[in-house]
Amino acid sequence: MTSERIILGIDPGTTIMGFGLIKVVGKSMEFMQLNELKLSKYDDHYVKLKHIFERTISLIDTYHPDEIAIEAPFFGKNVQSMLKLGRAQGVAMAAGLSREVPITEYSPKKIKMAITGNGNASKEQVAKMLQSLLQLKELPKNLDSTDGLAAAVCHFYNSGSIKTTSAYTGWSAFIKQNEDRLG
Repeated sequence: MTSERIILGIDPGTTIMGFGLIKVVGKSMEFMQLNELKLSKYDDHYVKLKHIFERTISLIDTYHPDEIAIEAPFFGKNVQSMLKLGRAQGVAMAAGLSREVPITEYSPKKIKMAITGNGNASKEQVAKMLQSLLQLKELPKNLDSTDGLAAAVCHFYNSGSIKTTSAYTGWSAFIKQNEDRLG
């Protein structure tokens, strides 16, 4: 019996949320889709978060992923940007948790390393490697969607190995693993 599963990869953002889906059949992966949710037309940050939540729910309800891989926010100097990015990630995670889809976070470096072998690779290098790995005919203009796809492919490569990242199977698991964050 062939085991099949679908992995949804998400690159959260408040300007563009990129996402990609792959199907895993046995030990190989097949490209399903990549796209992006453009949020720059909305001025209100809370409206952006609402759209991220709704789009993630829509993707889950349409494609029924077995797992979600999400890029963790990288640490930058701008605290406000980090806060907004963390909220975007949290809303996407909440959508997955509400549908009881297991979620795994990966750092940008870990994703780049899994795809290219170089944790400091550029977005373009990641996109070109994905194009080669998944036989994509063309790459999108914006590379946020390939970043989402890269998270899914990274998760495929890391499946079955020892995880040093966080994985959550529901709200109770998230709370249990993050008791230090609760006020």
